[in-house]
Amino acid sequence: MASAVAAPVSGGKRPALGGGREDGDRMVVTPLGAGNEVGRSCVHVSYRGRTVLFDCGVHPAYSGVAALPYFDEIDPAAVDVLLVTHFHLDHAAALPYFLEKTAFKGRVFMTHATKAIYQLLLLDYVRVSKASVDDMLFDEQDIHRSMERIEAIDFHQTVQVNGIRFWCYAAGHVLGAAMFMVDIAGARVLYTGDYSREEDRHLPAAETPQLSPDVCIIESTYGVQQHQPRDVRERRFTEMVHSTVAQGGRVLIPAYALGRAQELLLILDEYWSNHPELHNIPIYYASSLAKRCMAVYQTHISSMNESIRNKFGGQSNPFYFKHIQSLNSIDNFHDVGPSVVMASPGGLQSGLSRQLFDMWCADKKNACVIPGYIVAGTLAKTIINEPREVMLANGLTAPLHMQVHYISFSAHADFPQTSAFLDELRPPNIILVHGEATEMSRLKQRLVSQFDGTNTNVVSPKNCQPVELRFRSEKTAKVVGRLAAENKVPDVGESVSGLLLTKGFTYQIMDPEELRVYTRAQLSSANITQRVTVPYSGSFDVIRYRLEQIYESVEESESDVPALVVHQRVTVSFDSEGHVVTLQWSSDPISDMVSDSVVAVILSVGRDKGLKRVRPEEAVGRTKEETERTAEKVVHAFMTSLFGDVKVAEEGILVISVDGDVARLDGRSGDIECENAVLRQRIETAFRRIQGAVRPIPLSAF
Repeated sequence: MASAVAAPVSGGKRPALGGGREDGDRMVVTPLGAGNEVGRSCVHVSYRGRTVLFDCGVHPAYSGVAALPYFDEIDPAAVDVLLVTHFHLDHAAALPYFLEKTAFKGRVFMTHATKAIYQLLLLDYVRVSKASVDDMLFDEQDIHRSMERIEAIDFHQTVQVNGIRFWCYAAGHVLGAAMFMVDIAGARVLYTGDYSREEDRHLPAAETPQLSPDVCIIESTYGVQQHQPRDVRERRFTEMVHSTVAQGGRVLIPAYALGRAQELLLILDEYWSNHPELHNIPIYYASSLAKRCMAVYQTHISSMNESIRNKFGGQSNPFYFKHIQSLNSIDNFHDVGPSVVMASPGGLQSGLSRQLFDMWCADKKNACVIPGYIVAGTLAKTIINEPREVMLANGLTAPLHMQVHYISFSAHADFPQTSAFLDELRPPNIILVHGEATEMSRLKQRLVSQFDGTNTNVVSPKNCQPVELRFRSEKTAKVVGRLAAENKVPDVGESVSGLLLTKGFTYQIMDPEELRVYTRAQLSSANITQRVTVPYSGSFDVIRYRLEQIYESVEESESDVPALVVHQRVTVSFDSEGHVVTLQWSSDPISDMVSDSVVAVILSVGRDKGLKRVRPEEAVGRTKEETERTAEKVVHAFMTSLFGDVKVAEEGILVISVDGDVARLDGRSGDIECENAVLRQRIETAFRRIQGAVRPIPLSAF
């Protein structure tokens, strides 16, 4: 623990590392993982009786309990809030264990995209691990139960839990990744998680917080290293792949299923399109997980950069790859001639990437491209040093003749990015995590030199090594009301009464007599009303039906034009002559979120050509059987919109196919035949919502 004490700053608080006066307010920051290592990110922060845990990951080089953060060093029951920055295993994979196997009773937050991918990624992690790890930390049921406890947060949305106020910024890195700013009694802590300040082919760069934190807990993965320019890396990558396959070789790209994989696929698909001589050489992407997650990517287009948003706005899908095929298993792979295969996991420690490596490593015509950061203890880390022999998965050894290239497309900040980021924020305390000891030490020395003379403290604690921060604040007392006006100080023992007014985290004491000079308007908070119009020329009943399918509360509103109130927050009205739908609401984080989703529904209805419009007069005189058939068509249409491949096998029976799994749904009774429990649950939920919305089916809506 550092013992330096920051000099007091005139007129305000400034936390100092180490000792200090006994009357200081003490904050303790303890890495339970990622302290002088990369893996099992988990940082414990306590201050003024409040406790926050940042991230909850596993170490990819270990298995079982050894992969967990050091949870035995803390009391999980005392943790108020757990904030997860993104879905990668080293930041989120210990969450089901922590929620289900410990005494933790607090609240958990992550962004919407992170939550959606977290479940798919963890279920895949359990399935893959079953083949190689006996002491599983959790099972699929633990993952499903953890989903019920996770709360989603939007970027810039402010949440308050037990006196802890926090919000998050976009961090780049992967879809949904966030940096969290936490405010406890005026002391601000910024935890970056993994972040990147470089815009890539599909993600924007990390944001810079407008408020400077008192403490910045920042990743140091690349230490003082500097990434090559992006165009240089892309050229090296594509030229190496091209030359290898042109000589009849095979290229293995071990990559984690989500994040850099999508980036590299965009590069390869574009390169193949521009080189017709390569069109007969196949590119395979061996990850059914990524295929399932692609729907999440397409749902969160607004979180991607302008280039991707423009392509989707032009009705093209940049994630539909023309020259890349899906590969589910090695049994389906015909290893004949040159090819390019991207397979997970990125560390080559198991799975399909390891199987292909064992098959190809002895042939000098082949190549392996390591495209991201390499964690110590993995096979990928071993082959970077080009040993003569390697240990195969079956325990035998084989010569390593294949070429090994390290071309980093890792979406972690390098030194220039980290240096500029900290220079903009100017935090008085910097705590380095998520880096190997050597790189972290070099980064610490560079930052100490960079901020020399600014009274900035830089520390790089090991796991379970607490860092103490002392906040020295001036304590003042004001006399209020008449005594203040008369410039008098109350006598010892004399009581002074007043009213404590609060607004957010601001407090003010006033004499009751002083309230007379304030109007009600001056004491009230101002409300901001927002309004947005969306072009729409269809039937308002279709919008009503779609909204009822999604929201539990959709009520009619008294108005001169057709209008609804969604979630008791957003008023949706329709001007049939002007062909526009108008949304109006009082601005707050939840109402803003509801309004965004309503706009998305209206836009999707405008694009939906799958439902035939029926005039109201055509519905008169229909028989019960005709009405039931119409209801079945509705169920079919909405199941198709949700799951894609839905066919009618026989009267009333729908066959739903998702990633090779098949389910049979009776569109009348709701009975489902499906071996995949997750798909069955999704269909049950969708059918229940559709049936709940059909009370009865408004035929005039079609």
